[in-house]
Amino acid sequence: MRALDPVTLAVLNGRLVQIADEMDATLFRSAFNPIIAEAHDACHGLYHAETGATLVQGTSGLPIFVGAMAFAVKAVIDKVAERGDLKEGDTYLFNDPYDGGTHLNDFRLVRPVMRDGKVFAWLASVGHWLDVGGNVPGNFNAKATESFQEGFRIPPVKLISGGAFQQDVADILAANSRLPQSNWGDLNGQLNALGLGEQRVHALLDEYGDDTVSAAMNALSARAEALMRANIAALPDGAYSYDDFLDNDGVTDTPLRIALDMTIKGDAMTLDFSRSAPPCQGPLNIARSTAVACCYVALKHLFTDVPANAGCLAPIEFVIPDTTLLGVSAPKPVGGYTETILRVIDTVFGAFAKAAPERANGSPYATINALSLAGWRQDRKRWVMFCFFGGGLGGNPEGDGLNHGNNPISTATIPPAEILESLYPVMFTQWALRPDSAGPGFNRGGLGAIYEVEALNESDTDVFLLGERGKFPPFGVNGGESAALNRFVYQGDAGDCTPPLVSKITDVRIRRGQRVRLETPGGGGFGDPMTRDPARVARDFQFGYVSREAARRDYGVALRDDGSVDAPATTTLRGGVKR
Repeated sequence: MRALDPVTLAVLNGRLVQIADEMDATLFRSAFNPIIAEAHDACHGLYHAETGATLVQGTSGLPIFVGAMAFAVKAVIDKVAERGDLKEGDTYLFNDPYDGGTHLNDFRLVRPVMRDGKVFAWLASVGHWLDVGGNVPGNFNAKATESFQEGFRIPPVKLISGGAFQQDVADILAANSRLPQSNWGDLNGQLNALGLGEQRVHALLDEYGDDTVSAAMNALSARAEALMRANIAALPDGAYSYDDFLDNDGVTDTPLRIALDMTIKGDAMTLDFSRSAPPCQGPLNIARSTAVACCYVALKHLFTDVPANAGCLAPIEFVIPDTTLLGVSAPKPVGGYTETILRVIDTVFGAFAKAAPERANGSPYATINALSLAGWRQDRKRWVMFCFFGGGLGGNPEGDGLNHGNNPISTATIPPAEILESLYPVMFTQWALRPDSAGPGFNRGGLGAIYEVEALNESDTDVFLLGERGKFPPFGVNGGESAALNRFVYQGDAGDCTPPLVSKITDVRIRRGQRVRLETPGGGGFGDPMTRDPARVARDFQFGYVSREAARRDYGVALRDDGSVDAPATTTLRGGVKR
């Protein structure tokens, strides 16, 4: 490997990351649907010419996509090797969730950067399209029992061949969506992002030389591996296990175990998920590539100094049998993959808490609450609103968890109410923090949120929800306590109703003026709540985060009428509580 001086390596690293960031920004500013344009549910990166391994990722895209895209690029590499027909300007399109994908809404575009007739690297773009057919508008079908009920599946095909756009492929995509114009805008945004990325990579190579940039990529991967090994080596050798559960699969009301046995030996780690539940009937399955990708995200949260490329996975052995719901193949449904990967991440956090309790985090709220509202406008045009929602992050050694944040699978943002109201016939009648939703602790979890949406459409509005944490709350660590459960309520003609499966629902219809209400979990707590400074509890009460009753029950803190701490009563309460 050619040696590079540290300054040149740092400059090239910055330039490469900037290319991916520019690709992200290009798509965010040109996408038609708010899940990409506002929520940033997309990602771009550069990948190894021969293996497809991640070389560079953008800082504003979804990390879960970057981890999975390495498998997607490898799928294209394998197809090229089989066909032998790669030309400059070729661009592959696909959404296959079993071959480097996640679920059917996430469309991937992969293009080679050619230098002197050879592939120097691959560029890839992925974004969440609003609707790709299937039984349910928006495609979060909680009752799906096979992928055909979730949408249409596209293997890697050439959308652009030798620089020529294949209109027939675009026509097939348009004919199979309820929102073809939205998808068309997103597709062109992704193509423009790839075009810009290709220009920027060529300019960088022309300036520094192919060999120098290639050496920098290799050096950055080697450094990521070295840092990951050093982080693992600093942990005590041993076996650490953690089990968590999904509420149900949307079809049968039976909990699904996600179980991790983590083994640390020297500077290497094994993540074994063999004890997890078998493939389920409903859409809570994921493919092996997705399981590996979410472990990558979890480890990046734990070891923040490690660069985000494939080198960080070199010391990790993954055991993900296809006899579990974490390693399925077609046509098992995978539309609710977001919920399962969050639970996988939680098991990594839970096992890590046993290996290094002083560095542990409470569980985040760990559900995206995929809520879709859909109907017909008066002009007979279809509308589909899909959105995900925020909750609390876990308490940690440094402080309280973040209120109303997003899940650790992404750097996505929650679309603003104003944007959603301007695009769809809905009105948010409440968008607020949820009191008493945080897990109590020395450092408490962050608060969840309350979202209430009123239907304004003249005709009926269909309601679909695919969520989790309705039965198994986000856990606390080191004596910290669990957060509040997820809760969903919708108005029917007979009054308020809750889903029989708690966190998932289809086949519900509300009339104009009726509402749906989502109360999201907070994050788990860190440390014994009875050791939290009473002044901090009083401050939480004054801000409306904690009720008077919860302050007394969960923290042993008595408050006067004015909200200040009643010190003698607090001492009595805490002295009489056995922990």
